[in-house]
Amino acid sequence: MALTGLDIFKLTPKKNCKDCGFPTCLAFSMKVATGAVEIGKCPHMSSEAIEKLSEATAPLMKTLTVGKGETEYKLGGETVMFRHEKTFVNRNRFAVLLSDCMDDAEIDTKIQHMKDVDYVRIGEDMKVEFAALKYAGNKDKFIALVKKVKDSGLKVAYILICEDVAVAKEALELVKAENPIVYGANKDNYKEMVELVKADNLALGVKADNLEALYGLVEEIQKLGYKNLILDPASTSIKEAFENTVQIRRMNIQGQDRTFGYPSILFVDTLAKGDKFMEIALSTLFTMKYGSIIVLSDIDYARALPLYGIRQNIFTDPQKPMRVEPGLYGVNNPDENSPLICTVDFALTYFIVSGEVERSKMPVWMAIPDAGGYSVLTSWAAGKFTASSIAKFIKESGVEEKVKSRKLILPGKVAVLKGDLEENLPGWEIIVGTTEAMFIPKFLKELAGK
Repeated sequence: MALTGLDIFKLTPKKNCKDCGFPTCLAFSMKVATGAVEIGKCPHMSSEAIEKLSEATAPLMKTLTVGKGETEYKLGGETVMFRHEKTFVNRNRFAVLLSDCMDDAEIDTKIQHMKDVDYVRIGEDMKVEFAALKYAGNKDKFIALVKKVKDSGLKVAYILICEDVAVAKEALELVKAENPIVYGANKDNYKEMVELVKADNLALGVKADNLEALYGLVEEIQKLGYKNLILDPASTSIKEAFENTVQIRRMNIQGQDRTFGYPSILFVDTLAKGDKFMEIALSTLFTMKYGSIIVLSDIDYARALPLYGIRQNIFTDPQKPMRVEPGLYGVNNPDENSPLICTVDFALTYFIVSGEVERSKMPVWMAIPDAGGYSVLTSWAAGKFTASSIAKFIKESGVEEKVKSRKLILPGKVAVLKGDLEENLPGWEIIVGTTEAMFIPKFLKELAGK
């Protein structure tokens, strides 16, 4: 059970010093119980009490930091079962599996795919975050694989998948500085695996034959004093994988059981049994329920687009609309004589409109002013998307220096702004566009006389 403010108050030194910034120890304790203040803010608390309370008041699911520098990622730390209860904390990450049983051509192809999938969507980098390197029995080739990926220029974090402690130790020396995940602790080798990773406090992947055995194995590892773990939900089928993954989260969050309070890793490449479409479907499923790392056999643009899109939706604060950065965007290689189409910064609207513009194959500039992240009609009704705000954007953003056509296309749903825009932008031809995005290609072609 979670500690209450009174539980914490019993362990405080009860000094009327106000050094913590609160008027009384009780007020401080109440804030600690809600997670609003760190227990260490009290300078008079004993180290033993701080250690005890820090663990007791920490989130039920441990947050792990893996990787290093620009490939550093946080996993776990979730506090709720469902996104509508509260925003999810740390988004899941995607990994591609590479093994010493693969030939060089297959490995090279996968590495190239991982390099190719690197783009920005609504201000977020979309890329493969992990290389999952699996030992399949050929030690020399496995070590060579680790070196090859490290020297390839890939900007990824590493997962070393190896149950042979001696081989794992040799491979770890190559990437230890990158703070990798070492996966492969089981009922037979867990003591040796803990010894391997504890000096550097590396994340340790734990596996077992079933959920009950996994629970017992985690308990044994925790008795050794190690709690930097990632759990494999012990699955032999899709049904079992789903049930176990949800059960781990339920026991942790709803049952307040810290034994299962760790992020999970899902090997959808194995579950899909070579079916790439099933692999994407499963990756989508476990993005929502509840894989912290999802391992795929490969990834390219066709696989990445749906996965990254749904991940961004799931791990975005539902109370805050997704927005694109206000600015001037070119579609289909426009030049200074191309027309300018104006729309809002609400991400969904932007991608629908830009998709239809791209489909038209007509070169067009897109002007995106700050509209508060709302749709066209909502932002207009809220006073965010007005003639004055559009005109201000045109004048202050440098649009007039890049666009010489002086044709501004306005969303058809706010045709009422046409007169005011003509007054605010003398010399510009204000054209009322379509009310629905699907008609944009036909509209642009007719505007160009084609």
